[in-house]
Amino acid sequence: MKEKTIDYVLRATWIAIAKMYNEEAGKEGSTMATGFALLSIDPEEGTPSTSLGPKMGMEATSLSRTLRTMEDKGLIKRKKNPVDGRSVLIYLTDFGKEMRDYSKKVVLTFDQAVRNEIPQEDLDKFIEVASKIMDLIATRKIYNES
Repeated sequence: MKEKTIDYVLRATWIAIAKMYNEEAGKEGSTMATGFALLSIDPEEGTPSTSLGPKMGMEATSLSRTLRTMEDKGLIKRKKNPVDGRSVLIYLTDFGKEMRDYSKKVVLTFDQAVRNEIPQEDLDKFIEVASKIMDLIATRKIYNES
């Protein structure tokens, strides 16, 4: 193809970002998925395990594997939910909170670097366009099965 499709630009950009995040996380013996999970867990109240998958856009199998690895590394602990004994709450350990702070710093450093190079007006337009694309997908306006 002579011209790059929107899909290609989005995918290639996300792959580059994911690679960059994995390289940074690797410096601390972690992964992007672990960092994302750390940022998705409430550091004070914990988070129900059932809400993490949808929050992170991960399938249950991948999430279970990530949580198991995080537990093995001492980043999280699981406790029964006192309100609903059938569910489990995920809490960060002290080490998990430290790594959460590291993950947050990595994300904010990337965010600031982009903001330093791209005018706010362009970023606003990018966010608007990305939101419209997500809306097209969410409302099934692209592949309408009639």
